[in-house]
Amino acid sequence: MLSSKQIRSQYAPFEDAPAVLREFLNYMLTIRGRSVRTVDGYYIEIRTFLRYLKLAAANQAADVDLQAFREMPIRDVMIDQIRAVQLYDVYAYLNFAHTVLGNDTAARARKTTALRSFYKYLSTKTPYLDNNPLKNLESPTLKKSLPKYLTLEQSRQLLESAADPKTALSSREYCMLTLFLNCGMRLSELVGINLEDIRDDRTLHLLGKGNKERAVFLNDACMDAIDRYLADTAEVVRQDRALFVGKNGKRLSPRRIEQLVEQALKTAGLSGNGITPHKLRHTAATLMYQYGHVDIRILKELLGHVSLSTTEIYTHVSNTQLEEAAGRSPLSTLRQSPPKKEP
Repeated sequence: MLSSKQIRSQYAPFEDAPAVLREFLNYMLTIRGRSVRTVDGYYIEIRTFLRYLKLAAANQAADVDLQAFREMPIRDVMIDQIRAVQLYDVYAYLNFAHTVLGNDTAARARKTTALRSFYKYLSTKTPYLDNNPLKNLESPTLKKSLPKYLTLEQSRQLLESAADPKTALSSREYCMLTLFLNCGMRLSELVGINLEDIRDDRTLHLLGKGNKERAVFLNDACMDAIDRYLADTAEVVRQDRALFVGKNGKRLSPRRIEQLVEQALKTAGLSGNGITPHKLRHTAATLMYQYGHVDIRILKELLGHVSLSTTEIYTHVSNTQLEEAAGRSPLSTLRQSPPKKEP
């Protein structure tokens, strides 16, 4: 049974999938403990691949009706078709995803991740495959770029705008923004917060990726924002004990929170910069590192990362820091003497 903190699956129990795919998805959810969002993502990616297999078998991959493709059933895909897949088939599929479906590098990388997990399961946990044909499947190389984030001044501008009585924003939106910018939590983690997750010792217990729980400490700004929001919604009857709810008492969906953040950014005059709830997580981590001088290992725990290398993307430095570093060089004051003029 799913925890009330988890986002419920949009697709389970995957009745339109062939049995072998349902078995895999249930294994990832119940045995491997993958989050509902992750399992739903695997389902979407593998469903697209199975649709492609049907097209390829009918020699229709070069001339496809995209609307019909997106509605194509996959329950009739046989295990023999799945077993017959070779590495070159997947590379042909990734080319199809790029040229026909318009998938960018990140989307194609998600597809390779899902397919690698699926075929690893088939070759190690089931009798369907003796060898994994995708063992050497390479993932598209992702371009590493600096994450988008709000500066300290922009972050203050956003919170001050949200707190302004003249705006239409409520204490709920202000509380959300405060938690995003002070705690660096994921969107799914904020969605899943229940009232009992806020403890008397000023910690907030979050359910992160892979159903892993962690505790973050709430500073004075967070505690004040939560207290004000709860006071304003004292009469609301909450369902599932959710913290962030609508007027009907139901837990807000991820998409609704994205919309509220978009509105808050627009009100603050900060829209159009590609800032999303996840970019607010980037912002929180960046500000902690640049201004709070938080050690990267502590930042890793706060953000709930498994690997330190994942955290390193948040430790990019600002132009000001680069300028200051250049100025601190012990050789920065040396100058070449001007040539002596001939009499």
